[in-house]
Amino acid sequence: MNRRRFLQILAAAGAASAASALPSGAFAFDRQHRITIARLDYPGGNSDPRPGALRRLLQEVDKRTSIEVNTNIATVSGRRDEIFEYPFLFMAGDGRFEPFDDDVIRDLRTYLLAGGFLFIDSADGVREGPFLESAERELARIFPDRDLVTLPRDHTVHETFYLIDRPLGRVDVAGNLRGIAEDDRMAVLVNSNDLLGALARDTFGNWEFDVIPGGDRQREMAFRLAINVVMYALTVNYKADQVHIPFILERRRWRVD
Repeated sequence: MNRRRFLQILAAAGAASAASALPSGAFAFDRQHRITIARLDYPGGNSDPRPGALRRLLQEVDKRTSIEVNTNIATVSGRRDEIFEYPFLFMAGDGRFEPFDDDVIRDLRTYLLAGGFLFIDSADGVREGPFLESAERELARIFPDRDLVTLPRDHTVHETFYLIDRPLGRVDVAGNLRGIAEDDRMAVLVNSNDLLGALARDTFGNWEFDVIPGGDRQREMAFRLAINVVMYALTVNYKADQVHIPFILERRRWRVD
């Protein structure tokens, strides 16, 4: 099963054992054909350390690309009746959290193997902080047969929309993204540089956090990386395929009403 089969499975819910419990009306887009991202909630931790930053990211996606977005961020717990409605799950945190229920581990594995995408963003501000320790523990449960690998600088995610030579966020503590591969794509990407921290604004519209050490230039590069990640989540090997959204949707048979 690969990403190109993701929505075919949803459309054929009940026809195969791997998809038998999935909702037959699941969508990757809302009724206006707009992309929706879901934030993954989890027990015993801070799953929303940068409130409003995901919405800010989607506003930039809408402004800078031809992708139409829904800026209302959904919150999901990892259950299959929720997560299969979204092609992109975003998980963030700034400290340790409790282990997921076994059912959530099972459902996340099914989702990720079927074509779903998970981006994990640490707000700890260090390369290997308590949040990432907890996240890596859960990834080892989801994928006990796979290791996190370091992405090379020429990986597709660095060129899906902008050309990026280094993944940056609020801080610059890790020179590379890491991930877990499935077939010809990364099903999971892990970032140590607090990407959302570079995007967050306060209620007055001011930047909420200083960006260290690169200032405004680093913040812009963080926005570019974030947009690349959204593009990658939707199109996989976008630059390698050399196709655009309508053709990708047709090829992968996303259900859009």
